[in-house]
Amino acid sequence: MQSINEIDELIKNISKLPGLGPKSARRIILKLINHKEDLFKPTINSMANVFKNIIRCKECGSIKSEKSSCLNCQKSSKKTSKICIVETIADQWSVENSNVFNGYYHILGGTLNNINNKLNQHFLIDSLISKIKKNNIDEVIIATSATIEGQTTSFYIQDCLKDLNIKISKLAQGIPIGGEIDSLDDGTLSSAFKNRGSL
Repeated sequence: MQSINEIDELIKNISKLPGLGPKSARRIILKLINHKEDLFKPTINSMANVFKNIIRCKECGSIKSEKSSCLNCQKSSKKTSKICIVETIADQWSVENSNVFNGYYHILGGTLNNINNKLNQHFLIDSLISKIKKNNIDEVIIATSATIEGQTTSFYIQDCLKDLNIKISKLAQGIPIGGEIDSLDDGTLSSAFKNRGSL
């Protein structure tokens, strides 16, 4: 097979994305190369815009445009006095799409296993506590994955919030052991929210 350094490097980087291996990455790159003007160029421009303008919110951990306020943090009459804590943006989007929750979200950005230092800063614990107090939150729903890492992270979050006078609940039935939030179907996710238990 012909080897071109620039293409090999791009294939190597693309194959690091979830669900893609070297073969899939190679097909994607060849498709882009064969459609430089109508596919490759717009894709590069879109990626550059996201790279320059999309940031992580310093209050809730969601993503937002650098030039605008965070939609997740904005107060709204539609939002309940609850906060759902999830591991990733993908988890937030899954819960939103299921329409089982309409409160605030707090996105941790990972689990204890893959974040080694400055946990409180990375998890934005101080801003979480501040938001709970400021918005009169009456329940925090911990929606971490049913993996060992997710459960350990859940215990850590519970410990951080133990001095607050609020209800802390965890998703229950419907989440299989080892399951991840963003891979669940809407029915399973809905069941987990409805049957959540106090901690």
